[in-house]
Amino acid sequence: MEIDVFTLFPEAFGWFERQRHVVNALAQGHRLEYVNYRDHTPLNAGQVDDTPFGGGAGMVLRVDVVEAALRARYDVDPVDLRARRRVIALAPGGALLDDGMVEQLAREPALTLLCGRYEGFDQRIVDHFASDEVSIGRYVLAGGELAAMVLCDAVMRKLPGSLGHPESALEESFSNALGGAPEYPHYTRPAEYRGWRVPEVLLSGHHARIREWRLHQSAARGPLP
Repeated sequence: MEIDVFTLFPEAFGWFERQRHVVNALAQGHRLEYVNYRDHTPLNAGQVDDTPFGGGAGMVLRVDVVEAALRARYDVDPVDLRARRRVIALAPGGALLDDGMVEQLAREPALTLLCGRYEGFDQRIVDHFASDEVSIGRYVLAGGELAAMVLCDAVMRKLPGSLGHPESALEESFSNALGGAPEYPHYTRPAEYRGWRVPEVLLSGHHARIREWRLHQSAARGPLP
């Protein structure tokens, strides 16, 4: 998979790239690269934003700046780019990212993530350049960089070779294996601590009973609204 992140702060992703599953995914040949809007702006002094028409606080990321960055990267009209790859604008009002969407995105050969800043995108960026508008939650962040990391984290851990144990990604919260419900509770040593005992079934060695208990616990926890 090829993932391009368009951002004003590519250096913010240094920590993310050091995470083990990301390191593993990149070692398997998957690619994660960054494009700085400011490097391609057609405006003077590195300007990328402007005041909103109609008044109001904050600054808005300009459509001509984002177009210039997309053209520089792909050498194609950004309106046509959506036919070649998923172009995702990260914004609070977008479709909520969930495991089903992550599964879908993990099957794509290429993703382009557009990070907003300031007051957000000029709406024409979303309307004409993006194939998807995605949110990681109904709250506002200072920019799309953290949202991009969340999306990349969720997608990349599903790529072959990214996890030490491939089965780790098969049966987890919201997966098809658990019917979309949260994952069952986990326990480890010590078996008793301050009088708190691990459920006896997990110590039984009876795999069928353990499986039944886990599915019951998962079902009892969800699905979440």
